[in-house]
Amino acid sequence: MRVVVDTNIVFSAILNTNSRISKIILQPKSLLNFYSTEQLEDELAEHWNKLKNISKYSDIELHKVVKIVTSKIRFINVGLISRSLFRKAEELARDIDVDDTEFIALTEHIRGKLWTGDKRLIKGLKTKKWQKLISTDELYEIVTVPHSRSFAAKH
Repeated sequence: MRVVVDTNIVFSAILNTNSRISKIILQPKSLLNFYSTEQLEDELAEHWNKLKNISKYSDIELHKVVKIVTSKIRFINVGLISRSLFRKAEELARDIDVDDTEFIALTEHIRGKLWTGDKRLIKGLKTKKWQKLISTDELYEIVTVPHSRSFAAKH
């Protein structure tokens, strides 16, 4: 299954390496393939000091954790996404949060699911009947329950 991760999911994984979110991303031999845009890398750099302060990691520790988490993610240049898909994403994100446009566009581009913890985004996209969201609970079931492997193969 192709899963687009947004910034808040990656921040959560970095800030709590024992969380369900981290376990999902770092699961060995997973049937999940994680993707994001280069915007995520920019936001990691932009919020570096905040991540460092909240986590209490040293710079070296934070670099290691970020490297471990981001090594599981394929970063895609948004220039590869068609203008029509990008416009569709802009329309979906317009009155919710335009900063999430790239993640929505990438989800459409790879025909995947968007994994976000942003409650406002989830509510807004569900209101617009966008069916490409996946929750932490759904993903956790996929990586922890043996029978759920067939679920991952279908999506």
